[in-house]
Amino acid sequence: MSTKMKGVTLFADWCPKSGFKLGYKDIERVQTYLGSKVWKNPGIDIVEYDIPSPSDGEVIVEVKACGICGSDVHMAQADDEGYIYYPGLTGFPVILGHELSGVVVEVGPNAYDTRTGKPFKGGEYVCTEEMLWCGKCIACIQGQPNYCESLNEIGFNINGAFTKYIKLPAKSLWSLEPLRSVYDDSDIFLVGSLIEPTSVAYNAVITVAGGITPGENVVIAGGGPIGLLSCSILKKQGAAKVILSEPETSRLNIGKKLGADYTINPEKEDFAERVLEITEGMGAKLYLESTGLHEIIWPQIETCLWEGRNLGSTVCLVSRADAKMPVTGEVLQVRRANICGAYGHSGHLNFYKVIDAIASGMEVLPVITKKVSLDEVPENIEMLKTDKTECKITCIM
Repeated sequence: MSTKMKGVTLFADWCPKSGFKLGYKDIERVQTYLGSKVWKNPGIDIVEYDIPSPSDGEVIVEVKACGICGSDVHMAQADDEGYIYYPGLTGFPVILGHELSGVVVEVGPNAYDTRTGKPFKGGEYVCTEEMLWCGKCIACIQGQPNYCESLNEIGFNINGAFTKYIKLPAKSLWSLEPLRSVYDDSDIFLVGSLIEPTSVAYNAVITVAGGITPGENVVIAGGGPIGLLSCSILKKQGAAKVILSEPETSRLNIGKKLGADYTINPEKEDFAERVLEITEGMGAKLYLESTGLHEIIWPQIETCLWEGRNLGSTVCLVSRADAKMPVTGEVLQVRRANICGAYGHSGHLNFYKVIDAIASGMEVLPVITKKVSLDEVPENIEMLKTDKTECKITCIM
């Protein structure tokens, strides 16, 4: 086996905006929890790396598939001042890629399979959580690993999966064994690469927002992968009407395959008017905001809350955006509505449940619309900055 491998690497300049002060978790010129206020002039290159070796509690995974996430695009995309769009934890240079599946090829001591409770032996088909939590801080002890005070994130501040091999803590891996009776080797790694974004969607609509009871209506604003995968999750949970709002026709069509009963093109139709028309004046129990355009979509959702007859609706924000929303407190009070923010995917057996839901028939594969090689990843990240025709572009190793 070669001792070298190629990695799709993002570089940027450490250049904090005027008035920015390092937080207690930031590390000067290494990483920050507020990327869009610090990193400037991003660029991507393919760089050669040494193949890693596992330490105690770690394994080496040979990557078979890795999806391009909107976060990858936003880390590589600069605003008018040259700063990256992505507002969260970032540390560059770093190999991008976190939506991965692969095969365990090397195992360190004390590396146990979370699902089986037995040591890894090698050869297992796996996916991974992207958020690497410590298990020791106050957030982890409270059962909230997504908010770990010592958080590392694969492909954000530590090397990710747009490469041949990746070193991971065994505790972050989840076995794809339940999928082997449903998918053959040509599809199982594609499905495996969708477990991470599906778990983000699941964490938002089920774990954080509380889900729905069968027969309730849901509205999903934004037909990116998270919004589309939420269609599948909520339809399987028993939603009466799944309403998807998205301007891109190709994504609306994918939404229909994944369980959307009704679609809205907000560039051609009035969002609130159509939601109330489709639901016969009731509105929805759950609204998912996955556009990232909080300041634009919130007033329209607020109209649905105010004019709809349903009480106790929940609005869940899942997309990352450094923007303020014009919230009217009276609407929340009079309509007994709630706003919640969802972040991450770890904990609460989210991955375990998503894998089993897919094994029992929940559809996710239509989200993948294009497959590329490792060498083609940079140009496709560049393309996704402006072209939203493709939904999920996945790198096949």
